[in-house]
Amino acid sequence: MPLPTVSRLFRSALRTQLVSVANVTTKPAKHTVTAGEQVIAMTALFVAILGPSGWVLAHLEDYKKKE
Repeated sequence: MPLPTVSRLFRSALRTQLVSVANVTTKPAKHTVTAGEQVIAMTALFVAILGPSGWVLAHLEDYKKKE
């Protein structure tokens, strides 16, 4: 490839692309979440994530046994 073609390829690759910005607007919440609802949601989240991994770790020796 000739040098001018290569330099044009590099210039086009390095040129910054313009990205349109999303028009995001914020409004006040329609329904406020109470502290009790937050506690219930966080508890459910932690149980869903940590429950299965805790069960696997508790039964790790069972998995190691070859029967």
